[in-house]
Amino acid sequence: MVVMATKSGRSKYTEDWVPVRGISSGTIILNNQDKVSGVKIAPRNIFILDYESQQSVLMNLRNMYNQLDFEFWLVVADRPVDISVYMSQLQLLYNQEQSPAIRKLIAEDINKGNSFINNNVVDTEYYILFKERDPDKLQKKIRTLVNSLATAGLSAQQTSNEDLRVILDNFLNGGKATKFGTVVAQSE
Repeated sequence: MVVMATKSGRSKYTEDWVPVRGISSGTIILNNQDKVSGVKIAPRNIFILDYESQQSVLMNLRNMYNQLDFEFWLVVADRPVDISVYMSQLQLLYNQEQSPAIRKLIAEDINKGNSFINNNVVDTEYYILFKERDPDKLQKKIRTLVNSLATAGLSAQQTSNEDLRVILDNFLNGGKATKFGTVVAQSE
């Protein structure tokens, strides 16, 4: 890559100033060998629960946050929704259906799916991330988060490489996935 320096002598390319060496095993590996990892929390609408259940979830989350003895970041990231497979299945079903009434219902679903695609609908995802150098401590923190969130009634799992790429794309590229190259090395 040709790097063009600005008048201040600094590169204008993002990857030259982001201290990321790569992504591997659900962690972002920084140039100084620190690792950033965490958990992805499955979304749950607690506001459809009764009042006591809502308060229980909120109290358990408050307790979890107060008991964490390490620095962490709450991250909310939007991921583009890919419904292309679903849309293909709908089109096949529409082509095979003989009943005009059912074809009309399928066509309405196709139109709704197209409106999702045309309006760039996204899924909102929730993460708790932290930085740690020691792999054993990293795994212990992940287990602590998963178990604490389960106590609060929420499901979580360690971030995947793809999750971390989406987070980086959100912060570095305005939420647009990089198709022409990568922001960081994509080692698996």
